[in-house]
Amino acid sequence: MTKTDAAALTADLIRCPSVTPEEGGALVLLQGLLADAGFECTRVDRGGIANLFARWGAKGHARTFGFNGHTDVVPVGDEAAWTMPPFGAEIKEGIMYGRGATDMKSGVAAFAAAAIDFVQTTPPEGAIILTITGDEEGDALDGTTALLDYMDREDEKMAVCLVGEPTCPNEMGDMMKIGRRGSLTAYFTFTGIQGHSAYPHRAKNPLPAMARLMDRMSSHSLDEGTDHFDASTLAVVTMDTGNPATNVIPAECRATVNIRFNDAHSGASLTDWMQGLVDEVAQDTGVEIGISVKISGESFITPPGPLSDLVAAAVTAETGRTPELSTSGGTSDARFVQHHCPVVEFGLVGKTMHKVDENVPVDQIHQLKEIYSRILRDYFA
Repeated sequence: MTKTDAAALTADLIRCPSVTPEEGGALVLLQGLLADAGFECTRVDRGGIANLFARWGAKGHARTFGFNGHTDVVPVGDEAAWTMPPFGAEIKEGIMYGRGATDMKSGVAAFAAAAIDFVQTTPPEGAIILTITGDEEGDALDGTTALLDYMDREDEKMAVCLVGEPTCPNEMGDMMKIGRRGSLTAYFTFTGIQGHSAYPHRAKNPLPAMARLMDRMSSHSLDEGTDHFDASTLAVVTMDTGNPATNVIPAECRATVNIRFNDAHSGASLTDWMQGLVDEVAQDTGVEIGISVKISGESFITPPGPLSDLVAAAVTAETGRTPELSTSGGTSDARFVQHHCPVVEFGLVGKTMHKVDENVPVDQIHQLKEIYSRILRDYFA
């Protein structure tokens, strides 16, 4: 039997211009390949977002290995800054270029290729499920969450799940993710009274209140880290007045804060803490302060055990490296999957993701397929 070429599949996917929320032909391509290999495929589109559910094997089997990934990509940006066509998948000196080459069409292609070859050569006693979304890089409201909602309705169940995000910072195999920090963004609006800057007593300046609150928040140490997480971080990401005049005290200003937090906190506890500071500063300054919080995801961890051991052993066997079990980095759709089943993440080196001339060494795509193939063999052994 001819083996499925993961690099060729990666190239085909890159040539699909699937910038969020466009499907771009990527899921149509995958569905055709998986269906031809005997996977039962269902489109689970919601809210204008394309999603694909594919299962090989019996529904509801206790040994069901799941994979989660995405085919949507971030925008190209300044196309003139690219030295290679962003959707060309051109190869130069063993390097494949294109948007999504690293994040994460190569990961999807590597697992799909591994799964197709595996079920055709050594059909396992169990099932394999792929959940592929077109909304990981966007708001993520109708992507993996839609797929998980579908699975709940249809009594589909993954026993464990691997997410194919790029996890390695420097070398192939040097890191896998067993959890992620939580993330929230808080938006503040400060409302005072506009006036002449020469007569500040006739106005109520919201800027000192904003500066005071932002200083109190950014100078506070949230924690010193926990067993599996680094210390939580808080960053003031913008402070805006939109005031072009030097002789006018503005009536309003705004600020935004982003917090990445570990398992010592929850989105609710951090919101309560910020609200307490808001109330204190508002009382001290007389400035009205509004706060709106968007929680992108709570922190979570899959404790080291059978699943992380399985993935780590396969990575070591194929790369010679023992991956660090990490919870670093941003958010991923693993934050949704963790409510369904134990989940870990492993994928390529992520140095070029979201960058101009995003690229991946072709041999790493093949290596990733071999790692995923070994994971499947060992899981069903």
